[in-house]
Formats: sequence, structure tokens, C-alpha cells
Amino acid sequence: MASEPKRLRAPFSGATSELRERVRALGLWGIDAEWEQVNGEPWLQELLEIEERERRRRSLERRVRTARIGRFKPMDEFDWAWPRRIDREAMEELFRLDFVKEGTNVVLIGPNGVGKTTLAQNLVHGALLAGHTARFVVASEMLNDLAAQDGRTALQRRVGRLVRPELLAIDEVGYLSYATQHADLMFDVVNRRANAERSTIVTTNKPFGEWNDVFPNSAAVVALVDRLVHRSEIIEVDADSFRLKEAHERDAARRKQRATRRKGKAGDGET
Repeated sequence: MASEPKRLRAPFSGATSELRERVRALGLWGIDAEWEQVNGEPWLQELLEIEERERRRRSLERRVRTARIGRFKPMDEFDWAWPRRIDREAMEELFRLDFVKEGTNVVLIGPNGVGKTTLAQNLVHGALLAGHTARFVVASEMLNDLAAQDGRTALQRRVGRLVRPELLAIDEVGYLSYATQHADLMFDVVNRRANAERSTIVTTNKPFGEWNDVFPNSAAVVALVDRLVHRSEIIEVDADSFRLKEAHERDAARRKQRATRRKGKAGDGET
């Protein structure tokens, strides 16, 4: 008996179109060129999923390296009960990352050691996981690097790198005082990002009324603050230092361990 002729596979045209778009988006030009032969093969869907998953993984690794977040404590270890004042609801809303899509700024204000940097690092990390480009910089390192650029072309190239990410976190504004040039550079970065509708996070230990102490003799301070707070979410954190709290806890744990060892040695001596 003659064998039954092999049936041609005819997948739904919409699914076929979607698969081919994915093939082309991945740059799999060999598969695209042989589309009539491979279309409908059972392995094609799995192959695309494997390739897309691997590219997402490599993309995330690359963006995390570029972001330079450093080591940080995840939010599930953040002690919300410690601060005397923090708008937890507003912070948790920020972690939905709508502010990144809307190009809204975030300012975290509070004394040293209350977790502002941790919050900023987690926001940057969350944005990266969601597929956004992001960068984390310390204010002094950023401004000193910009001020050291030799010539306008090199400076604009450097500023461009800071404007490009969808989210930029500038940490520790107010911990040092700067020259007038630094205030102008800070304004340039913040202003260009605002014009590009890209979000900027700033952590600071100084209320805005004291930013003249951070950038003394600079006419740009008023414009800088105005540009930063326009369309921004301002979160105030009031607490004793987390670092001091953790140091006391470590000291108490060590004292307890020493007391336990002494008690054990005393017990051994009695036997």
C-alpha cells in the first residue's frame, strides 16, 4: 500500500507572522531565509524562547555592570519600623516604577545613615530588572570627573553618558561643598535629563534651604533646585543612624557570645 503523503504544516497565519517577527528581532537570518522549510517545526518555538531568555539574561548582566550599583541590602531586609518618619506607602508606590516611565524625579532627604542610599540602590536595581537602563553615581565622584574633563567636547561626551540612562541616581549630595563650576555641572546634568524626560533620583542630607552651603557663591543653586523638584516625589526620612543601630546590635551579639563562652568554660571547670 502506498504511504499517505505527508501533510503540509499550516499554522495559524497570525502565529506564523508573530514567530517570524521574533526570528527577525533576534537576527536569526539563516532561519528567516529558510522560513518556508522551518515554519511549523515543533522545535522552533522552544528555540526562540531559549534564545530570548538568554539574551534577556545577558542584557540584564550588562546593564547591571553599567549601572555600578555596588553591594546593597535588599528591601526585604529594610527595617521599616526603625525610622521615626518615612512615607512607606509612597516608597512602595515608587517601586512600581511608574515614575521612570513618566520621567518624574525622586528626592530622598534625611540625615546620614538612615537608609537613603539603600532605597536609591534598590530603586535602580528594580528598574534594571524591569528592563530599563539605569546608572548609580556618587555626587562627588560624578562632579569631580566632569570638572576634570579636558575641553568642551570631552565634557559634553561625559555629560551625555549621564543623560542617556532612563534612570540616574545621584547619591550623597550635600556631604561635601563644591565650587561654582560644580554647581553649573550639576545643573547641566539635571536640566538635560529633565528636558529629555528622564528620571533622576537624588539623595541628600541637606534640606533645599541649605544647598547654598553645598554650592556656595553659585547663582545656579536656585535654578538647580527648581529644575530638580519640578515634577518630583520628595521623601523625607527621619531616623537615628541605621549604621549606628547595627553597630550596637553587633556589639550586643558579641557580648552575648563572650558571656556564653565564659559560662561554658566555668561549667567545664566544675566537672
